[in-house]
Amino acid sequence: MSNQHLGVKPQTSIFSKGYDPQRSEGAATPPVFRTSTFLFKTAEEGKRAFEIAYGLSPMKEGESPALIYTRVNNPNSEILEGKVIGWDGAEDAALFGSGMGAISSTCLAFLRPGDTLVFSDPVYGGTEYFFRHLLPQFNIKTKHFPAGATKAEMEAMVKDDPTVKAIFIESPANPTMMLSDICAAREIADQYSTPEKKILVMVDNTFMGPIFSSPLKLGADLVLYSATKFFGGHSDLVAGIAMGSKALMAQVKVNRTILGSIADPDTAWLIHRSLATLQIRMEKQQENALKLVTYLASHPKVYEMSYPGLPSMGERQLELWKKQATGTGSIITFKIKGGEAESFRMLDAIEHMKLAVSLGGVESLIQHPSSMTHSDMSPAEKIHAGITENMVRISVGLEDPDDLIADLAQALEKA
Repeated sequence: MSNQHLGVKPQTSIFSKGYDPQRSEGAATPPVFRTSTFLFKTAEEGKRAFEIAYGLSPMKEGESPALIYTRVNNPNSEILEGKVIGWDGAEDAALFGSGMGAISSTCLAFLRPGDTLVFSDPVYGGTEYFFRHLLPQFNIKTKHFPAGATKAEMEAMVKDDPTVKAIFIESPANPTMMLSDICAAREIADQYSTPEKKILVMVDNTFMGPIFSSPLKLGADLVLYSATKFFGGHSDLVAGIAMGSKALMAQVKVNRTILGSIADPDTAWLIHRSLATLQIRMEKQQENALKLVTYLASHPKVYEMSYPGLPSMGERQLELWKKQATGTGSIITFKIKGGEAESFRMLDAIEHMKLAVSLGGVESLIQHPSSMTHSDMSPAEKIHAGITENMVRISVGLEDPDDLIADLAQALEKA
């Protein structure tokens, strides 16, 4: 009986879904298939494998792609892809060598010269650079709306522009933590799609997913992750994941094959190792983060804090959070009284947290978005996005929260 018939939850299904031990000598945990190429039994089998891999012929009912070459597919990546779809309710997934590999390869699978991409602002610095600086070099236009925009504000970007091909949302936004309305994006995409051009909705779900947010269930066509973060969870790998329908992912995988953006077998194995603890890690990190939020909210040197679910984020943000999330996550952004100098003094005084970019690892990381992750943005772009010189972002880990609070207390005193 399949897991679907049993009705089990993802936390249970990941222990069995996607991997058949009998195909690997009965090994309880998948081995690492560290090989570049795979053997065909017949020439006809090889021909059919390449027809599928290059999108020359669609897969038939009940057919699965043969293993060819690790740039195309590998048992470790396929096992992982078969497991991660459970939380998001996706039909298929594709593993990449980085989160930016997932975003760039997916966008290039669907965008063509003359198309326009509309995106929420701000987004992760690498995504922002790709959208503002690289896509225009291929005659793909980009324009943005503020994260947290109303449906009318989002619609204004689309309604009079027949070249719009995709709406890209990062929710919560990095680093402001503003949520964007995924359901509204879906409605707008449906309203302005044509038989010749369907407008896709893509959502970067790195900060809250897959445990506390499920964009595909809210109407997104594709969900994207930096799997470096919570999926990997130990700051020892770099990877990305894209998920969606089988039809869309087939196009993404053809693009991944040609661009060579798949992750290696060892990375896939490491993420597979981390899946069993993904949910409990994220839940515990959220629990720790809530304690830090309570402390920071009353600190005299902290005057503004951004964290999903906080009433101070505003009524509309609170409504979006209730509609789109089942938790608050473990990323906190706050502003301290002062500017860059005061922020740097505080950051230099931190002892238990690590001064580093990235997030979602078992250790707490703290960083300065304006001069680090979003340093490539112009001063005007930073102001428009709400990224200030006194803004600090924390990714809360699994340390004792009382120790983290004590660390913040002594560091803030030095600000």
